[in-house]
Amino acid sequence: MKRESLKLGVEVFFEKGFWKEYRRAKLALLTHQAAITRSFHLTYEFFYQFFGERLRYLFSPQHGLFSEKQANMQFSEDEREPLCGLEVKSLYGERLAPEEKDLKEIEVIFVDLVEVGCRVYTYIWTLFLLMKSCETFEKEIVILDRPNPLGREIEGPVLEQEFYSFVGYDALPMRHGLTIGEIAKFFKERHFPKLHMKVISMENYPPSKYFPSLKRFWVPPSPNLPIFECALVYPGMVLLEGTNLSEGRGTTLPFLTFGAPYIKLKLLRDFLSETFEEKKWGIRFKPIAFEPTFDKWKGKRCLGFQIYIIKPAKFRPVEFALKLIKFVKEEHSEFNFLSIPYEFENRRKPIEILLGNRALLHWLNSEREESLEELLNAGIESYKKEIEPLLLYS
Repeated sequence: MKRESLKLGVEVFFEKGFWKEYRRAKLALLTHQAAITRSFHLTYEFFYQFFGERLRYLFSPQHGLFSEKQANMQFSEDEREPLCGLEVKSLYGERLAPEEKDLKEIEVIFVDLVEVGCRVYTYIWTLFLLMKSCETFEKEIVILDRPNPLGREIEGPVLEQEFYSFVGYDALPMRHGLTIGEIAKFFKERHFPKLHMKVISMENYPPSKYFPSLKRFWVPPSPNLPIFECALVYPGMVLLEGTNLSEGRGTTLPFLTFGAPYIKLKLLRDFLSETFEEKKWGIRFKPIAFEPTFDKWKGKRCLGFQIYIIKPAKFRPVEFALKLIKFVKEEHSEFNFLSIPYEFENRRKPIEILLGNRALLHWLNSEREESLEELLNAGIESYKKEIEPLLLYS
C-alpha cells in the first residue's frame, strides 16, 4: 500500500483550519528561512497571508532569519524583513530570550524551526529559553512540528549538569532522537509545568526514517549544513569545533571535510582504514588537501579527509569523532584543544561544553580505561524510558 505523503505541522495547521482559533489573537512567530511548506512558501509568508497585521513580529534564532550569519557568537541584529515588512527581533545577540517588553502586546507565540537532531544545535535552546519566557509572562506557545532529519537514532553521551550552557541546558544525549515538538514536550514535562503549550503534530510522518526518505527538499537550516550528509555527521564532527582541527568551515562541505596543516596523512589514513571498516561503519574516506576561506587555518593548506556516507544507519558520528580526536591528539604534537570564549561560555573550554561529560573528557586524555561504547551508553536506557510517553509518532 502506498504511504500517504507527509504533512508538516504548519501544513496541518492551515489546511485543517486550526488557524481559525487564533484569528483574533496578537501573534509572534519564531522561525527562519529553512521553514518552508511543500509549495516553497516561507512559513512567515503564510502567517502574514492569514493573519495580516495581527502577526506583530518575528523572532529569529542563531544565524539570523535568512541564515546568512556564520557560527559562534556572530550575532544577528533586529531588522525589518524584505518581503512583508515585518519587524524581526533577534534571539541571538543582545537578547537570547524575549524580555517582558518584547511580549507585552503578544498573546500567542508560534514556533516553526528546522532542527537537526543534535543536542548542541542551538535552535532547541532558543526554544527552551522562549518556553521559559512564555511561562514567566503567561503567554501561549504553539509548536508547528517538523521531522528530525536523523530519525529516531539516539547516541550519547548524555549531558551532565555541570556543563550546562547555551549548547545544552538539559540532560539530552548528543543525538536525541526527537522531533522539535517532542523536545518541547520533554522540556515542558521537566521544567515548565505551568506553560500553556500546544504541539501541532505532523501527519503521515515515519519517525525512524532519515530525511532523504521523506521526499522533501533539503533547505540548509544554517550556513554550514548545505546538504543532508553534513547534518548526518554533524553530531560527532561538531566536536572538532573544540580543537585546532578544521571541521571544514570555509570549505564547500563542512563537517564532511576535516584536517589541519600538521596532519600526517599516511599515518591518519592507516588509522582510518584499520579502525572504521566500511562493512561495520558504512563510510569511506578520500584523502584531500584544502584551504579554508575563513575560520580555523584560513588560507592555509590543510591535509585531511572527506567522509563519504555509504550506509547512513550504520554510521555512529559521535563515536567516530571521539576516536578520531583521540588519535590525532596522541600522534600529533601540534594538536590543541581551543580556549574560551565559545557560545557565551567564559569558564569552560569549548570541548568541555560540547562533549558535556566528565568521564569522556578523561577518556580523551587517556585517564579512563572503560570502553568508549560503555561511556557513550551511560544513561541512555533511562533517557529512552523517560521520553517514551512523550513520543508523538510510532
